Amino acid sequence: MGVVNVTPDSFSDGGRFFDTTAAVKHGLELVAEGADLVDVGGESTRPGATRVDEAEELRRVIPVVRGLASEGVVVSVDTVRASVAAQALAAGAALVNDVSGGLADPAMIPVVAESGAPFVVMHWRGFMDGGNVHGVYEDVVAEVVDELHARVEAVLAGGIAPDRIVVDPGLGFSKEAEHDLALLAHLDRLTALGHPFLVAASRKRFLGRVLAGPEGAPPPARERDAATAAVSALAAQAGAWAVRVHEVRATADAVRVARAVEGARTEGNTPGASGEGAR
Repeated sequence: MGVVNVTPDSFSDGGRFFDTTAAVKHGLELVAEGADLVDVGGESTRPGATRVDEAEELRRVIPVVRGLASEGVVVSVDTVRASVAAQALAAGAALVNDVSGGLADPAMIPVVAESGAPFVVMHWRGFMDGGNVHGVYEDVVAEVVDELHARVEAVLAGGIAPDRIVVDPGLGFSKEAEHDLALLAHLDRLTALGHPFLVAASRKRFLGRVLAGPEGAPPPARERDAATAAVSALAAQAGAWAVRVHEVRATADAVRVARAVEGARTEGNTPGASGEGAR
């Protein structure tokens, strides 16, 4: 899943693709580099970001969704507003990626249910305009899985079909670096929810902390793509349905390698398997 942020203030590429033409061009480039679908968003969800109004979000997102869909791109719309989701679906979007899992707008679940589109349900504890809200956990893996389970049950009760649901642990949302790393170490726990899962780690703060070490300054967001590719390979190995990334080529290569290794494992394609061990 390649990312197209049609915003002036996203944490890693704000302003670069704010123009519709530039955004569509970038989305097509991501597909050429190996993206299977493109996630278009018009509102930054970074901590401290100011929310945009509905009219502005629609102005940013809908022309880009329409432009990419007209080129045959599978488009996901990244929004917490039901009205934006509805208009994006009408413009050709195939999937709704709601970081609030339907909590921010009560109309979201009925809109998605009626459309029949797949719906990404992310772990979410509230808007982050006041900072990293509610980021306290006793057991982050158990709590995130439990809260996602409760949210999935609500989504199912709202009429979205079980085979239309994707879950997302919400890396970086109300979580510190140690929380994100713990979740990545236990992605297998997400499979118990019975739905495909999405990992969205690209360029996030916890990667900067890992790369900086205990004393250093975190590298800028755009210098975290190699670390993102490493996480993508681990996520692929853990069975992720998709990884959401800003720079596609390195991650696509990393995922191919992870899949090839997994294929060799499952096929028993091991040196010496014929009985003529290495000497």
